[in-house]
Amino acid sequence: MAEPAAAGVSSLPREVREQLAELELELSEGDITQKGYEKKRAKLLAPYVPQTQGVDPALQKENRTQMPVPSATPASASSSSSSKFHRARSGGARDERYRSDIHTEAVQAALAKHKEQKMALPMPTKRRSTFVQSPADACTPPDTSSASEDEGSLRRQAALSAALHQSLQNAESWINRSIQGSSTSSSASSTLSHGEGKGTSGSLADVFANTRIENFSVPPDVTATTSSSSARPAAIDLPPSGIVKGMHKGSNRSSLMDTADGVPVSSRVSTKIQQLLNTLKRPKRPPLKEFFVDDFEEIVEVPQPDPNQPKPEGRQMTPVKGEPLGVVCNWPPALEAALQRWGTTQAKCPCLTALDVTGKPVYTLTYGKLWSRSLKLAYTLLNKLGTKNEPVLKPGDRVALVYPNNDPVMFMVAFYGCLLAEVIPVPIEDAGGQQIGFLLGSCGIALALTTEVCLKGLPKTQNGEIVQFKGWPRLKWVVTDSKYLSKSPKDWQPNISAAGTEPAYIEYKTSKEGSVMGVTVSRIAMLSHCQALSQACNYSEGETIVNVLDFKKDAGLWHGILTNVMNKLHTISVPYSVMKTCPLSWVQRVHAHKAKVALVKCRDLHWAMMAHRDQRDVSLSSLRMLIVTDGANPWSVSSCDAFLSLFQSHGLKPEAICPCATSPEAMTIAIRRPGVPGAPLPGRAILSMNGLSFGVIRVNTEDKNSALTVQDVGHVMPGGMMCIVKPDGPPQLCKTDEIGEICVSSRAGGMMYYGLAGVTKNTFEVIPVNSAGSPVGDVPFVRSGLLGFVGPGSLVFVVGKMDGLLTVSGRRHNADDIVATGLAVESIKTVYRGRIAVFSVSVFYDERIVVVAEQRPDASEEDSFQWMSRVLQAIDSIHQVGVYCLALVPANTLPKTPLGGIHISQTKQHFLEGSLHPCNILMCPHTCVTNLPKPRQKQPGVGPASVMVGNLVAGKRIAQASGRDLGQIEDNDLVKKHQFLTEVLQWRAQATPDHPLFLLLNAKGTTVCTATCLQLHKKAERIASILYDKGHLNAGDNVVLLYPPGIELIAAFYGCLYAGCIPVTVRPPHAQSLTATLPTVRMIVEVSKAACILTTQTLMRLLKSKEAAAAVDVKTWPTIIDTDDLPRKRLSQVYKPPTPEMLAYLDFSVSTTGMLTGVKMSHAAVSGLCRAIKLQCELYSSRQIAICLDPYCGLGFVLWCLCSVYSGHQSILIPPMELESNLFLWLSTVSQYKIRDTFCSYSVMELCTKGLGNQVEMLKARGINLSCVRTCVVVAEERPRVSLTHSFSKLFKDIGLSSRAVSTTFGSRVNVAICLQGTSGPDPTTVYVDLKSLRHDRVRLVERGAPQSLLLSESGKILPGVKVVIVNPETKGPLGDSHLGEIWVNSPHTASGYYTIYDNETLQADHFNTRLSFGDAAQTLWARTGYLGFVRRTELTAASGERHDALYVVGALDETLELRGLRYHPIDIETSVSRTHRSIAECAVFTWTNLLVVVVELCGCEQEALDLVPLVTNVVLEEHYLIVGVVVVVDPGVIPINSRGEKQRMHLRDSFLADQLDPIYVAYNM
Repeated sequence: MAEPAAAGVSSLPREVREQLAELELELSEGDITQKGYEKKRAKLLAPYVPQTQGVDPALQKENRTQMPVPSATPASASSSSSSKFHRARSGGARDERYRSDIHTEAVQAALAKHKEQKMALPMPTKRRSTFVQSPADACTPPDTSSASEDEGSLRRQAALSAALHQSLQNAESWINRSIQGSSTSSSASSTLSHGEGKGTSGSLADVFANTRIENFSVPPDVTATTSSSSARPAAIDLPPSGIVKGMHKGSNRSSLMDTADGVPVSSRVSTKIQQLLNTLKRPKRPPLKEFFVDDFEEIVEVPQPDPNQPKPEGRQMTPVKGEPLGVVCNWPPALEAALQRWGTTQAKCPCLTALDVTGKPVYTLTYGKLWSRSLKLAYTLLNKLGTKNEPVLKPGDRVALVYPNNDPVMFMVAFYGCLLAEVIPVPIEDAGGQQIGFLLGSCGIALALTTEVCLKGLPKTQNGEIVQFKGWPRLKWVVTDSKYLSKSPKDWQPNISAAGTEPAYIEYKTSKEGSVMGVTVSRIAMLSHCQALSQACNYSEGETIVNVLDFKKDAGLWHGILTNVMNKLHTISVPYSVMKTCPLSWVQRVHAHKAKVALVKCRDLHWAMMAHRDQRDVSLSSLRMLIVTDGANPWSVSSCDAFLSLFQSHGLKPEAICPCATSPEAMTIAIRRPGVPGAPLPGRAILSMNGLSFGVIRVNTEDKNSALTVQDVGHVMPGGMMCIVKPDGPPQLCKTDEIGEICVSSRAGGMMYYGLAGVTKNTFEVIPVNSAGSPVGDVPFVRSGLLGFVGPGSLVFVVGKMDGLLTVSGRRHNADDIVATGLAVESIKTVYRGRIAVFSVSVFYDERIVVVAEQRPDASEEDSFQWMSRVLQAIDSIHQVGVYCLALVPANTLPKTPLGGIHISQTKQHFLEGSLHPCNILMCPHTCVTNLPKPRQKQPGVGPASVMVGNLVAGKRIAQASGRDLGQIEDNDLVKKHQFLTEVLQWRAQATPDHPLFLLLNAKGTTVCTATCLQLHKKAERIASILYDKGHLNAGDNVVLLYPPGIELIAAFYGCLYAGCIPVTVRPPHAQSLTATLPTVRMIVEVSKAACILTTQTLMRLLKSKEAAAAVDVKTWPTIIDTDDLPRKRLSQVYKPPTPEMLAYLDFSVSTTGMLTGVKMSHAAVSGLCRAIKLQCELYSSRQIAICLDPYCGLGFVLWCLCSVYSGHQSILIPPMELESNLFLWLSTVSQYKIRDTFCSYSVMELCTKGLGNQVEMLKARGINLSCVRTCVVVAEERPRVSLTHSFSKLFKDIGLSSRAVSTTFGSRVNVAICLQGTSGPDPTTVYVDLKSLRHDRVRLVERGAPQSLLLSESGKILPGVKVVIVNPETKGPLGDSHLGEIWVNSPHTASGYYTIYDNETLQADHFNTRLSFGDAAQTLWARTGYLGFVRRTELTAASGERHDALYVVGALDETLELRGLRYHPIDIETSVSRTHRSIAECAVFTWTNLLVVVVELCGCEQEALDLVPLVTNVVLEEHYLIVGVVVVVDPGVIPINSRGEKQRMHLRDSFLADQLDPIYVAYNM
């Protein structure tokens, strides 16, 4: 059923949309078959679907699989409920307990809405070998990972209302007072029905399944272009992908099917990119406001707020007071006094009962025992740890309490022992974490109390000492088991004074950033808090309470340890470990002990519901209060309702459910008081999510899917006062309809963060201000870290935590709500135990939302990808916010909090460091990055009409520079006498026959071949005669020379010149990768119309071999002559060209953009070039130079073959490939021969830097010394790689290399040598330029260390006789000093044109003979280099005595990427990317249909592949303001690099589009 994107559902008439929705519903309820559904739907849509033609049918097909019919209607669901829970539980999947049905319905509805307008998203491509998931249990025992989060992780099933009650239509009743208003009135049925609701919207995957072109389980085709070994293949000039310059369009390589951009139709990659482009055409989520221009000085700003956003309209709130704290005559003056009273008068009364692992009571501590043992401990602490004169502890010292969660008795004794000794207990989790170490350090703790069992379990060093934990101070461990305590003497009494403001204990809390802080609670606050709780909960002496919470902190400590003693209660402590094996244990305890109060969290309600079938006969009728301590979480309402509906039949009274809100700083903020039987229950707030995101309370009327249903947490605590202030900025009081941070003022609250005065002031000493900014009263409030509001009847509502607040583009979202949405999207098949973490990272001037979930070990790729895409849609629809990154990691791999929850701050840290190791990832930067600067509109440039005054353009000196004048520095007679190199060689053969010109070395560094002047001349003569005899060639015929680097190549070159033929040097094919390298050879042979090929016997056999025949047509080679055995035959005469303008040789080269070009070099140009190099480098016959370069094109060829013959110096030739087997070869040669001048390529320099970087000592030991080197020149046709040359200089300065020695050359196709440092003249200069300006084609110099600055180095000095000018490439007018433009060159050795088959004159004239459009009276003819750069006059003095003009090369015009109207140089993006992660070996970027594609080579393990995706996306966005479209992770060595060490990006692009890279992972960013 074809449904093009054009017919978006949103554009259909309303009634049609409603009918469609009804159809969806019928289908999901099972009232209609799939076929019937499709038929009716097609009929409805028929008038609105335009007929589509030529669309890929795979993209049109939208297949819906048969929906499973729900097995039970909601009515019968409750009957099957218990078995369903039992089944779910036995399977070990615990995600059930985080369900919120209201939310699940909302999410399903939102997804159904999306289903209409959905499009195919491209699924990431993943290599099969990657990510073999270990069974989850191999990592950790399964239960520890349960997401139960005891403390502080996320389980926010936000209760988003799906069905709004009718009574909500009048705006006043936004808090609905009847329980029926909640959509969970039939909560039992709705809680259970979701098990069957899987079918409601499961068809997104079907679309994904059908849009992919082929089955992914098949590994992609790997052709021989890529080397599968980890080493980079030998440098290969790959066959060009572009058109040969001047080649006729029709003769384009037929292997490319002419589709869009020469991309084969069958290509899987291009199909995916097409899908990606389709998805990107959809409008972005927030409508884009007016773009702001990124002016070149200014930084990007955030878009202005939406004028239609809801704004608070109420009056300013007034602080709400709780009831006064009643004065009860027998309340003790201090908590310790209460202990003393009960311990001495009611010694037999039970105080605390501990359970064993099976949940059976194992020990009951009486008040008498608690008093006597605490007394013994207090005495021991004060008197028995040190000597009398030097006690270890004195009152006021802090002491760490390290007790396991299943030993409340020992903990309670230790806690009260510390209080009696007047030392300050600091309860912490079991030993570990560095952050806890920070807390211990900041509290100055030197002593830790623990149990004997616990101490034995701590890791020990070999000599039995306890290991020093990372980041912990040195601790003395004290065991508090009774047998180690000393009985206090009769006359010793603890000092129990009336409670004051001195600290009583310190409770730890973890901040959003992950640091652990200690909240100090004073003795008076501890006492007042117990009084307030006693009054609010109406505790009476001797009551029994069941506590399931952690007794070391928060409500577990306040009720179960402190208020307990105040009121002589009996606490039954149910440890977390028991809950895991027997989730119903707390309900059984309530039943067995007829407990009046139970302290639980929502997860305990869930667990009890799941296990409820195990116990039919429990009764909860004794409970007067079921205190739900995380009732402040928006999702708690669903749990409470579901629990009530299930256990009401077991005697649970509806009014007994008492949610409360707590925080470490403000302690208990509010608690619902136990209700009167029969009284109406408190109402619910059903709030608009959209309003909430703007911090405003609005009734949700418009879209029922994006509503949040919250229950109240009762009233303010007795004796307390509450106000709501704005969460950021000064503490301004909110309006009545505004959400803010809840602040509390009462005696019962924390007093400070221990040892952190600055943070304390902002939290514990807040004086609220009014809208004018003046303080309201002088009572200090404490910030609670909770977000909420005070509703009608002074009821307190909490909608989230400050820690979970994500502020994106000025709108506030709650991490917990987003987790809930993720879990409501059928997460069962994908998410392991409901473990989802949500946080935000700051990228490009805004917060971006990241969702990370653990993936079940058995989840399929399909399920995972489907879940991910649907979560994105659900979050987008319900929260109206885009997710930046959604990652799935293997089960049990997220960092955990001590009680098994997810450690959010560590997860975030791993994400940012690239150590999260996801197994699936989706990035959506296109959707959520909406604050990019406006794309640049090109301004028309300065035309010829601009004023020229002398050499000034618009007030600046014209940017031109030149080398020394050749005319003034006349060479010896050589120039006058010999115009041709052949003559020079003949003259040398006569004058100095035995002078050695060339020495060829092998990998061992031994000389394998030498050539004196005479030997070279003789060999050249023989080759010339064989060309006449065997080849029957005429003067002017082209001859291809196919030789490995060496002297034979040089001899063949001069042989051709002697015979009057035109030599064309070509790199021989690589025997191991013929299919990749032979087509290039074939192409040059064809394009150059070669009449003959000169080569060696070995290569000749290779050219005619079977393997070669598989790659090219070997029958059509021209004559092949091997020069291994030459006849000794004299040449009758050496050919002399009639004029120096005649062609000497052709120089063919494949550019980095994949363009094959041959340029014509005349005899005059050859002589001019050799002469310029001779002068610049001061070369003469007594000199030696070492060359480690490829001799096939450009300056490398000139230095290898021509310069020695012209200048008479000796060249030591080192073939670069020999370095692969002996890295020391080049440097040891330079050292051994005491070479002053050496030439190399970037690849050679990189090989030495990487390979020998850590072996400098070995180089010294070998006696290698580089102090002789005066110039080490890198031959290049690109921007100097400053970081590489700097590293090289630094590394080898220890073996004598001068920091001034290393420099680079600059050449291009039109002129192979424009700059070369040489021996005289000032050192190369460097400048820092602003990258942002460079994108605008401007040069702005900045200081070192400026943000976004780029270091550029001068490319050597301009050669004698060369002139350059900087020109605007569009207008062809000259530019001023320090302006960016194209470099144009004029010199005697410029090439005379492209060698083209059809002599396409226009192309040639444009590049080689161009005049400036204005301002050049001399009408000089310039050649265009195709490179961007600028000239800058420096303070240095040139050899001529004038100020030196430096030429800076920025990059090739062909390579630049035009994106968003700006010009980017790939190398700048690549440099940023390479820095982001240690495992990125190499990187290359290119564009495809306006998408930026980044290819990174991964040198780490494959598990790291997906870590790179977000890091790459972040860095390119931050530093270059670009959104990456596709990230491709490949093996090392896949990015093709040519002999000059340049990346061949276009070749890489072709391989990528033809699907030949065998990538580890391809991520398509949405």
